[in-house]
Amino acid sequence: MTDMELKIKALSPHIGRDIPVPHFATPGAAAMDLCACVDGPVTLAAGERTLIPTGIAIALPDPGYVALVFARSGLGIKKGICLSNGVGVIDSDYRGEIGVGLVNLSGVSYTIQPGDRIAQLMVVPVVQPTVSLVDELDETERGRGGFGSTGR
Repeated sequence: MTDMELKIKALSPHIGRDIPVPHFATPGAAAMDLCACVDGPVTLAAGERTLIPTGIAIALPDPGYVALVFARSGLGIKKGICLSNGVGVIDSDYRGEIGVGLVNLSGVSYTIQPGDRIAQLMVVPVVQPTVSLVDELDETERGRGGFGSTGR
C-alpha cells in the first residue's frame, strides 16, 4: 500500500457538518462513500435520470492516479438506483465539483435525501501505455471468441 494524499475541497458549507467528508468506513474498505449535497429531497421517478451534486472537488496528485465513481451495490440491487453512465471517471487534472449521474431502473419513484450515500469513490493507479498500431495480434487459446465463447 502506498501513501497518497487525496485533497478534498468542500464546495458547500454542509460538508463536514451535515454531510460527511468522504472517508473509508472500515479498514478493509476499497472505496469511500459519496453523499448527496442537495438542499432538499430529490425524487427520481421510474426511468428518470438526474445529476446529484456532492459538494466536493478533489485534487489527485498526478496523472498516475484516477478516481472512479461506482454505484452503491445496495442501492442498485435493492432499489434499482444505479449510475447513469456505468462508471464515472475523474481525471487527475479535473478540479470541478463531483456530480453523480443516477438513473432509476425500478418501476417506482425513489427519493434521495440530503446526505444520503449515493455512490462510491475509489482512487486507483493509471497506466498510460505506449500505443502501437500493428498488423497482427498474438494468438491465444480463446482467439476471437466473443461473448459466451468460454462457456457458462
